[in-house]
Amino acid sequence: MRLQGRIVALRAVEPRDVDLLYGWENDVEIWAVSGTTEPFSRAQIEQFVERQLAGADLLRTGQLRLMIDVRQADGLSRADGAAENENGSMSGNVSGGVSGGGGFRTVGAVDLFEYDPLNGRAGLGILIYGEENRRRGYASDTLEILCRYAREQLRLHQLWCTVGAGNAASLALFRQAGFVETGVRRDWLWSPEGFRDEILLQKILDI
Repeated sequence: MRLQGRIVALRAVEPRDVDLLYGWENDVEIWAVSGTTEPFSRAQIEQFVERQLAGADLLRTGQLRLMIDVRQADGLSRADGAAENENGSMSGNVSGGVSGGGGFRTVGAVDLFEYDPLNGRAGLGILIYGEENRRRGYASDTLEILCRYAREQLRLHQLWCTVGAGNAASLALFRQAGFVETGVRRDWLWSPEGFRDEILLQKILDI
């Protein structure tokens, strides 16, 4: 599966992504936003990829991961404020992008999770890693593709995400994509500087 946007393409996880995902999961620099607390083994990553390849579909697992590819020669400089993963079940990147084949390189991932077909909703988490890949419009284009896919193909009524109150870049990204703040969890996230609030944002897709 490949979903094409203006400047990025979203595709299913493939065997070649094992090394990339292994590096992402074990990058401690992003554990604070991914919710990771312990390293992943290569075997765990391989099993995850194998489940995806075996048809572990969204309906049965409640989760869908797509890799974010951009063209190798992309040189856009448009800012979108994208930076970090919010609530993806797996996250990270250590290489800043690797070859995705066909003239593309992989710069991040996006997850749908807690898929609830009865109530027509799913959580959304996105990661664009590496300073060289930020402020280029990759995250905003990814959100545009995912919202369209969720509405037209999955027939979802809404998407939701949670963002740390201090994460101004991610808050700006989601708000620009039409997500609206609907709640605050007080002192929800621990950090070395103390507990911080977490903000819930939702986007109704059929209006």
